[in-house]
Amino acid sequence: MLEGLKIVRTAQSRLPGFDVDKQAFGDSFSDHMFCMTYENGAWREPAITPYGPVPVEPAAIAIQYAQTVFEGLKVYRGDDGVFRLFRPDRNAARLAASCARLCIPAVPADVFIEAITALARVDAAWVPARPGYALYVRPIVTAADGYIGVRPSKRYRFFIVTTPVGTYFRAGSDGLRLKVEEALTRAPTQGGLGAAKAAANYAASLLAGDRAIKEGFDQVLWLDGTHHRFVEEAGLMNVFFVIGGRVVTPPLGDSILPGVTRESVIALLKDRAVAIEERAIGIDEVAAAAKRGTLDEMFACGTAAVVTPIAQLRYRDAEVSPAIKGFGKIARALYEELTGIQFGRLPDRRGWTRKIDMSVPAPAGA
Repeated sequence: MLEGLKIVRTAQSRLPGFDVDKQAFGDSFSDHMFCMTYENGAWREPAITPYGPVPVEPAAIAIQYAQTVFEGLKVYRGDDGVFRLFRPDRNAARLAASCARLCIPAVPADVFIEAITALARVDAAWVPARPGYALYVRPIVTAADGYIGVRPSKRYRFFIVTTPVGTYFRAGSDGLRLKVEEALTRAPTQGGLGAAKAAANYAASLLAGDRAIKEGFDQVLWLDGTHHRFVEEAGLMNVFFVIGGRVVTPPLGDSILPGVTRESVIALLKDRAVAIEERAIGIDEVAAAAKRGTLDEMFACGTAAVVTPIAQLRYRDAEVSPAIKGFGKIARALYEELTGIQFGRLPDRRGWTRKIDMSVPAPAGA
């Protein structure tokens, strides 16, 4: 629980004149942020303050040894005017697992959800009221000790910042173009950090991603770190292939992030009695299916992208494309059902959404 939450509101909001469509994804932040400190064995001093720089020691363990984890989720303003979170309990659980992998004390799930809820109430005006738009939420847990030596920190900071975002999928495009990466590795196949949402994983992805973008691609398709043969992730998203009417996705392991959207997609496919296989799938199998004409669809999924078609893979000198470019039948149905639940257009039969009561007043004395 957020006992003693303090709220200091900004003297002047930056929202007037702000246009989400003129901002790059994640480029501009709302007025406030949440912060909390871990010290002497407990999380304490929760506060919401104006967004801005925070003091960091030059020798901070987070800077030197990347002892930092984070999460990503959204606040949705529904078509009915209700504000919702989508499966925040799963993000809380994944953050706890990431913390455990990096020797960071976990943020309790109730604190995680209540902190996001409190910040959303303060910055409710920043949640876009347009279909497909939302307030992206970035919780971060980072080591605070200044120390020259490899050990876990004893002090930590928990931050939450938010940014209004529009649709990820570009209008008029058939989908993402991905370069199959055969040399560099995002994460070791076994024993690494790939299943944790750790800052180090994203640092490892930068070089390949930057090269791919400069070559005209949207991102890379990662292969396993041992054989460079089996498909793992599409850029920063989980990936699915529809081959001969059956949906195939790589199984989770040490090198693949367990996406909340991935988990939701699999559940919805099972609800629809669509054949779904979680198994190793080689890039050569995907290329062969495309050549035979049995690669019906390819799509990626994640919090930012929801469900996004993959139009093309560049594998060595060949272009691998599905029979259907753009949204195929399965990807379209998944996108519409997920966003329908998130924005309140469809019934939430699984209890995935958590409504935010915006009428709750700020804490007394805040």
